[in-house]
Amino acid sequence: MKRPTFIIFCFHLGLMTLTAQTDLRYLGQNPPSDTPQIFAPGIISRQNQSEFGSIFSANGSEFFFGVDINGKAEIRYSKLENNTWSTPMTIIGHESYSHNDPMLSPDQNQLYYISNRPKSGVDTGDYDIWYSERLPNGWSDPINAGENINSSKNEYYISFTSNGTMYYSSNKNAEQERQFDYDIYTSHKKEGEFQKSIRLGKQINTPNYEADVFISPDESYIVFCSTRQDGYGKGDLYISFKKENGEWTESVNLGTLVNTKNHELCPWVTDDGKYLFFTSNQDIYWVSTDILKQER
Repeated sequence: MKRPTFIIFCFHLGLMTLTAQTDLRYLGQNPPSDTPQIFAPGIISRQNQSEFGSIFSANGSEFFFGVDINGKAEIRYSKLENNTWSTPMTIIGHESYSHNDPMLSPDQNQLYYISNRPKSGVDTGDYDIWYSERLPNGWSDPINAGENINSSKNEYYISFTSNGTMYYSSNKNAEQERQFDYDIYTSHKKEGEFQKSIRLGKQINTPNYEADVFISPDESYIVFCSTRQDGYGKGDLYISFKKENGEWTESVNLGTLVNTKNHELCPWVTDDGKYLFFTSNQDIYWVSTDILKQER
């Protein structure tokens, strides 16, 4: 990635330091245009590992992302303190089970993620949605998101509206011979509890794979991964907008500016609305959200 000549990276005592001349948001990286760029190559996106879902905290001072190593995923974290981004470290991991797809709650006090860790001591092998509470010195032990969200099958990825409504994907209603048929669901939060999940309609869900959903905070648009005949690769990103009557428009492929012959997944839009983050070919990319506005 091309960077301004005044940006200098130094490594000292395990910390990544930037000169005061540069903008420290987004790890000091040179912002992309409408052409996707690998995010923080050599620091976050590295050749010897597979990176997945990634998010910044609302104030931009924390960065969370998933890394898969030899088939087991863990969640890593970097923090901006005293004009320095810390070297990424594992904050949610296990020697036997995976943890991936980090997402902060709207109030930033819970970190949600998926895991195949046992529920109630029974190892069923499926992925559930879990979360940890923010503590003064880290995060609590994992807490299962409950039966209104999770099932005996897989639940993947998480996204929230500003009022706490959760969007996620699952194959909980897939026929036995079509376990790849994931759909996108939503669950409203009432008095601190998630309500019974509702599957979105045919404008979003099809007999194909729909997963890895990002919902805008105001619920005006949705970006997700799907495998369809009009796709360009193993999985593409699509977008749909909410109409005034509350219905969704027909989903549209984001096109070849984003989608490739590889698998594009894990979409997330920064809180300032400027950049779309996603994963492609085992690296994290980012691009200007102007490409989303063009589809409206």
